[in-house]
Amino acid sequence: MLKPENTQLAPDGDPFELITIQNAAGTTATFMDWGATWLSLEFPLADGSKRELLLGCETPQGYVNQSAYLGATVGRYANRIAKSQLTIDGQTYALVPNQGENQLHGGPEGFNARRWTLLSRSAQAVSFQLLSADGDQGYPGNMTAEVHYRLTDDHRLEIRYQATVDQPCPVNLTNHAYFNLDGEGHDARKQTLQLFAERFLPVNSDGIPCTDLTPVEHTGLDFRAPKTLAEDFLRDREQQRVKGYDHAWLLNRTCNSAEHPAAHLWSADGKVKMSVFTSAPALQVYTGNFLRGTPNRSGAEYENFQGVALETQFLPDSPNHPEWPQPSCWIKPGQSYRSQTVYQFFAL
Repeated sequence: MLKPENTQLAPDGDPFELITIQNAAGTTATFMDWGATWLSLEFPLADGSKRELLLGCETPQGYVNQSAYLGATVGRYANRIAKSQLTIDGQTYALVPNQGENQLHGGPEGFNARRWTLLSRSAQAVSFQLLSADGDQGYPGNMTAEVHYRLTDDHRLEIRYQATVDQPCPVNLTNHAYFNLDGEGHDARKQTLQLFAERFLPVNSDGIPCTDLTPVEHTGLDFRAPKTLAEDFLRDREQQRVKGYDHAWLLNRTCNSAEHPAAHLWSADGKVKMSVFTSAPALQVYTGNFLRGTPNRSGAEYENFQGVALETQFLPDSPNHPEWPQPSCWIKPGQSYRSQTVYQFFAL
């Protein structure tokens, strides 16, 4: 359980605000206004005990002192943009880099590092809003972003994103929760994953796309049938470049409806299953290859591979690749960005 530590102040000098919601079946989810962060998901198992399914820190301050984006809402553009630049209508914008020459998750002062305004809260839902000014991290135009979390009685954590802009701008919001369905301290690679995707995007050692979408067949990135993350870990050069899985899969088109899942994840002990549903075209799987040193819930630190992130989003560097077979990530004035993701949990 996260310690509130009400005496701690956020970087802007005001206290963190924590909100806990709960369903009738006893699942509880906790959120924080700093980064519109998903802090915790405590889930009742079949034997009546509860298990924490998300990686997290001991106190709110711990989230400020880590660079793994634990549970944060990331934007304006989740994932990487090559050489921190994008071009539209003949105009090139220089973004603020924060991973070598590239930009990751919206820049050094991305949406994860901001206080979001609490719009509303109820017993089973909470909503946040953020205003991002023209030029923020190099992006064009003023932007208003909202994220809405809702916990249903059948253990669905629903996340809805929406955003508007007053100049053309790419928008790609996601949540960066790390899951370990076996609980704290276990090797997340022992979990079993299934992805409903035929193609993935190879990347170079900086995580930047380096060739076109590639069939998963005959590679270690084939999760069409369930298998553990450990089974083919580091089998391919694609994985070796980034020390594990840190790749985007283009989801099958059937996944873009609420009836068809994009992914399933099972705990190693067979007690928990999670299904992912999303309207986003792609899913990034990251096996926590560089988690070591991140503060954990007990006041110590995580090791590598103790959680896996399943981030629903556009493909990385999409603003510079209009040829990819997905909807445009560019939003124009008068349009609205809308995306929804559901993480549903089952006790087995």
